[in-house]
Amino acid sequence: MIDVADKNLLLRNDVKKLGNILGEILVHHGGISLLEKVETIRELTINLRKNYSEESYNQLKEEIASLKPPTRSQVIRAFSIYFHLVNIAEQNHRIRRRREYQLQEDGVVQPVSIESAVASIKEGDFSDEVIQQVLNDLSIELIITAHPTEATKRTVLEIQKRISTILQELDNPLLTKKQRKNLEDSLFNDVTALWQTDELRHRKPTVIDEVKNGLYYFKETLFDVLPDIHQELEDQLEDYFPENNWKVPNFLHFGSWIGGDRDGNPNVTPEITWETLKLQRKLALQKYDEAIVDLMKRFSQSTSRVSLDEELVKSVEQDEKRFMKDDEVWPVASEIYRRKFAIMLKRIREVGKSDQGYQVSEELVNDLVIVRESVEKHQPSNKKLKTIRKVIRQVQLFGFHLATLDIRNHSGEHEAAITEILKAVNVTENYAELSEEEKVKLLKDVLSEPRPLLLLEDDYSKETQEVLKVFKMIKKAHAEFGSRSIEVYLVSMTQSSSDLLEVLVLAKEAGIYRLHADGTVESGINVAPLLETVDDLVAGPNIMKTLFELDVYRNHIQERGNHQEIMLGYSDGSKDGGTLTANWKLFKAQQEIHNMAKEFNIALKFFHGRGGSLGRGGGPLNRSILSQPAETLGDGVKITEQGEVLSSRYLLEDIAYRNLEQAASALLEASAKVAKKSEQGQIRDNEWEVAMEDVSTHALKKYQSLVFGDQDFLTYFKQATPLKELGALNIGSRPMSRKGSERFEDLRAIPWVFAWTQSRQMIPAWYAAGTGLQTFASEKAENLSLLQEMYQKWPFFQSTINNLQMALMKADLATAKEYINLVEDQTIADRIFNDISEEYKRTQEILLQISGNQNLLDHTPNIQESIHRRNPYVDPLNFLQVDLIQKMRQSEAESEEVMTEVLLTISGIAAGLVNTG
Repeated sequence: MIDVADKNLLLRNDVKKLGNILGEILVHHGGISLLEKVETIRELTINLRKNYSEESYNQLKEEIASLKPPTRSQVIRAFSIYFHLVNIAEQNHRIRRRREYQLQEDGVVQPVSIESAVASIKEGDFSDEVIQQVLNDLSIELIITAHPTEATKRTVLEIQKRISTILQELDNPLLTKKQRKNLEDSLFNDVTALWQTDELRHRKPTVIDEVKNGLYYFKETLFDVLPDIHQELEDQLEDYFPENNWKVPNFLHFGSWIGGDRDGNPNVTPEITWETLKLQRKLALQKYDEAIVDLMKRFSQSTSRVSLDEELVKSVEQDEKRFMKDDEVWPVASEIYRRKFAIMLKRIREVGKSDQGYQVSEELVNDLVIVRESVEKHQPSNKKLKTIRKVIRQVQLFGFHLATLDIRNHSGEHEAAITEILKAVNVTENYAELSEEEKVKLLKDVLSEPRPLLLLEDDYSKETQEVLKVFKMIKKAHAEFGSRSIEVYLVSMTQSSSDLLEVLVLAKEAGIYRLHADGTVESGINVAPLLETVDDLVAGPNIMKTLFELDVYRNHIQERGNHQEIMLGYSDGSKDGGTLTANWKLFKAQQEIHNMAKEFNIALKFFHGRGGSLGRGGGPLNRSILSQPAETLGDGVKITEQGEVLSSRYLLEDIAYRNLEQAASALLEASAKVAKKSEQGQIRDNEWEVAMEDVSTHALKKYQSLVFGDQDFLTYFKQATPLKELGALNIGSRPMSRKGSERFEDLRAIPWVFAWTQSRQMIPAWYAAGTGLQTFASEKAENLSLLQEMYQKWPFFQSTINNLQMALMKADLATAKEYINLVEDQTIADRIFNDISEEYKRTQEILLQISGNQNLLDHTPNIQESIHRRNPYVDPLNFLQVDLIQKMRQSEAESEEVMTEVLLTISGIAAGLVNTG
């Protein structure tokens, strides 16, 4: 292990090394004058932060304004690429720190690791039965999504991955002088390639482009990392509890929305979804093909050397006759395992093509298990066959579908289709105008009737036909790819019970849900509400209670294993009510729905629609898990992994492993504590919840007074941020607003957050929290002490306060002040910006009092240092962005050239701030 007094010294060395290479490249491409220009701007921004003066501020503005093409774009790219290099260096340092822990003597355990969680359980004196039950209930589903603010192209990601690999190799103390020289040459070449690669997309990605981008992470890391996490848990349980034979279920899964999320995206058609499923299967089969070829090389045992399991020999002889032509049979008869693998390869390659292929993935698992059990009979009992066990786990995890694809659509689409269908068969003239009670009764009657409603397809409008085609496609997908290929249908903007019943009716018409004449029910899909706005979260418990009381819905639920999934939207709730209120309403909704469902003996899985940014519920995965009501964790956790965080979390295998290990360890430890009855009463204090309700009420009032109460606010938002310019950045296939509307209600939460982040105001991530906390703290003398106690003892509150600290650290109002120059009416600009500034100071003051920190993020010095390291380099991009937007909005003549440069600043700021939108 490298022994250094300063654990970040090696990180700083990497940053310096990469910075020096970038400097050489700038000189090569733009001459010494380009490097000097970049250095001048960098030093001015650093000095401006250290010692603000009007003179240095004006000097910086003059330097920015004096830049002309092509130097201007080169300066922008220099700062942007610097951030990509810093991001790589920081990720490499995380890998380095993890390896340092692994090289430590026994007894030194890395915090928030699977080993630390198992060690904690060992110390907790849990019974074997409780531990196994915790393992059985363990469930984490991570769903990758396709509405990213990931501005980085895949070509750039691949270059970044190569740079990271070289940095890791350079840490090897056994390198020869020549090897080190070769690596440093390669490093220089890859940084040069990064500089010479166009980082902006020239067209909007199609949905299939997005699908392929998502599959990249499965191919590069997830396919191998997921079984490794399971194996690590098995190994640690065996080490700490050697007398037990633990069974670790497949608790960690990945799913996807990419290609299935129809809400507001007309480009996601049933045909696109079908193509997505085919691409996913193709990758899974390719991976199994590679794995079986590898196993064939390893398992060369001969019947002349070992005695083999009779069942295996019989299966090989039978399968060769059934599936293999003479010239396809493995030529060495005594190499029985290789004969078996040759059959398996043939059948994998025929999946989806002929009846010679495996029909379901369980058949492949069975074949692999037969081989494993046979080999284990002639292996020492204390030596596990980890390679074949890993392949078995992979097939169990990924099947032939790779990742379960969720389908999502807006409730209004279903209502319109049902209205037309019911009118066509003379059930009711205008379903949409019925009261909620009338809708529920009518839909219940339809679901209680085995006969179908539908007429011929061309009797309906194009829109209704499209909705019906989705359900027919789901039915077909279950037959072609297996029932795990599509398990959940999400209803966005769920506001009433009828929104879910409508989907069940449409599923019935496609044969996914069936009521037989004898009263028995078949149901092949989970129907899940998406509760998004503050009002919907409050209404959530009643919506679900109404459904649980209906026999037709209970029969459906029973057929789905008495399991109900409920998705919680973090983005729209935050947009409507502010981050603090939204997070509290989400917490309360989970409690109330969980308690209500318990009365019906229904298990709930909450699906957390978190964004990558702090304003959309973002933050580290393990902290996201711990911030939920502890009693809800036993039924599993499902969380979105937004496009913008995929590269930072899953591009590198070591980082992917560490990210998933932290999530698994957090859930394992939290679930074990809840399972231990004696600790149930210590989960939360009722006084804390009362306090949080009070804080939330004050925060909501403050937030809405600005966002909805100030008639000029929307003007300020549109003009004082690069909202308009974001639409030209080709980062996603979805439109920026629903229905192409200009209304605030129809603006998607993603551009809302992204625009505020770019302008460094970041109000979705912190605004109004200070008023809420400060007002409560000043109501009684003891209230501040209560908030401090909540911070120390309540994971939800601690996570909330820490995320607010990070938001304030990443926001920068001195830089943000530049953006008010973009507002046409300076009176409006000054008034609203002054309000934001006052709230910022108020929030910072109360956060420091509650946390006991002297400075923001003192409790996480690594993150604090990272932000300090980045800020002086982000500032120039902000100054440049404002200058360019002013030029572009004032003059159409140079708009195309200037727009490209604006987009470069957007990409650079996103790279600099990391969790962007």
